[in-house]
Amino acid sequence: MTGCSEIAERLISLDEAVEEVIFDGCQLAIGGFTVTRNPMALIYTIIRRGIKDLHLVCHSNGQGMDILVGAGCVKRLEIAYGGNGRYAPTCIRFRRAVETGKLEFEDYSNYQMALRFLAGSLSIPFIPTRTGLGSDLMELEGFSSEVRREEKVASSKYARVDNPFSAEKEEVPLLPALNPDVALIHAQYVGEDGTVRIKGLTFADLEQAKAADKVIVTFEELVPRSFIRQDPDQNSLAAFFVDAYVKVPYGSHPTACFNYYDYDPAHLNLYRHMAEDDDRFQEYLGEWVYGVESHEEYLRKVGIDMLLKIKASPGIGYAPGLDRK
Repeated sequence: MTGCSEIAERLISLDEAVEEVIFDGCQLAIGGFTVTRNPMALIYTIIRRGIKDLHLVCHSNGQGMDILVGAGCVKRLEIAYGGNGRYAPTCIRFRRAVETGKLEFEDYSNYQMALRFLAGSLSIPFIPTRTGLGSDLMELEGFSSEVRREEKVASSKYARVDNPFSAEKEEVPLLPALNPDVALIHAQYVGEDGTVRIKGLTFADLEQAKAADKVIVTFEELVPRSFIRQDPDQNSLAAFFVDAYVKVPYGSHPTACFNYYDYDPAHLNLYRHMAEDDDRFQEYLGEWVYGVESHEEYLRKVGIDMLLKIKASPGIGYAPGLDRK
């Protein structure tokens, strides 16, 4: 069996990927960072299909996390940071849900979340670190004792042990590993053999994928095996890590995908203004999520003019001269 036929068996639609892999109450990791490479096409599909009670685990996410929370898909969230850069230094629906008590929430530092996914990818139950000592992160827990008894929730935020290799007493914090049920990743390239190549910063995406039970990769372009074998050090994930592939050009819009397109400032501004009001946010969902039946229809709604404006310049990776106000 050739590599091409192998990926063909796992190359499915957005609806099929969500229906076959994601389920109510699952622990879900989403890749990307703030307004970069969020798996938005999958996220819109999750919302349209009415998936509920998600336990979301993220490194530092933005648009994808915020709209999932705002749409009522998320019961519980563990994250380091949630923001859309200049458009929302703290994500609006996320903040509203925390302030009103509608979201079970616990925070770690950026480095701590990266370490937790790393521990999961290494199949170890916890990982030692010195980061966090002396901060309130070590003292304040977000989850109740009742939540702590649930599956996929650590029995405590941290543990502390004495360094067994030191003659002097030295306290070392331990972080619980994360092993999500599903990880969602958006990439630039997938080879015919299923190899995934992410260009630019990978953030915690690779550790999330390796730590998860199931992985869905959406991507911009399917490339020949001869291409993916060039510069093999640039490849990110082997095919055996991935359970489903979905080809989705502009699958991160309105967030950016390095070398393909920039983030969409007009849409992020629109989202910010509508997300600030409960009723207008429901209007946004009605127009941009529930009101479109496919990703192709969504792109037609965005419009060719905007898609051309955010198109990345070759060799630079982003859109120079884009009005980002």
